[in-house]
Amino acid sequence: MKIGTLQIWVYLPWVHSLKEKRMVVKSLCQKIRNKYNVSVAEVEEQDTHQTAVFGIACVALDNKTADSMLNNVLDFVDSNTEGEVTRTEREIL
Repeated sequence: MKIGTLQIWVYLPWVHSLKEKRMVVKSLCQKIRNKYNVSVAEVEEQDTHQTAVFGIACVALDNKTADSMLNNVLDFVDSNTEGEVTRTEREIL
């Protein structure tokens, strides 16, 4: 059994309040959970208006499957938000 983790930093230039950011983050987290059946949460920069950091975790049988799942989530985030993915960190244990 392998555990894959992924952190995604997203820059949201149009967000000017924490309330706006919370709406974007909650919506994207729910979409990711529903589509990919992974754990996802905002893990850093909660008090920064224009930066959201998502933490994603998945469980798979092998490295290839875990890596594929994380790639799919990253592609989904990149294509389903108007923000810019500025950084990612991936680890498979």
